[in-house]
Amino acid sequence: MISRSQKELAKTEIEKIAETYHNWRSKEWETEYKDVPGFCKSADIETIRKNNYVLTPVRYIDFKEAEGDGHVFDDRMNSFIETLKQQMQKAKIWMKRLKIICKE
Repeated sequence: MISRSQKELAKTEIEKIAETYHNWRSKEWETEYKDVPGFCKSADIETIRKNNYVLTPVRYIDFKEAEGDGHVFDDRMNSFIETLKQQMQKAKIWMKRLKIICKE
């Protein structure tokens, strides 16, 4: 992750996106392409029109189904827990330093 709102894609992710796009654009798209919850969905023009032509993915892709087995959630939660542990350790060090400074 570059930032909270920006992610650098790995080569495999770029390849997956490109393959999905080419399958969707192919002449045999009905057999080559499949909607994937949390990743992609082919929306028809009527659906897009109903959404006032707003192309924000959350309007079309069902993210709830993507959570499925919880792996993504578990990975993120473990990462958050590890970050919290590190920050709490740093806070202890700073509190000790602050107590020493206040005693002087």
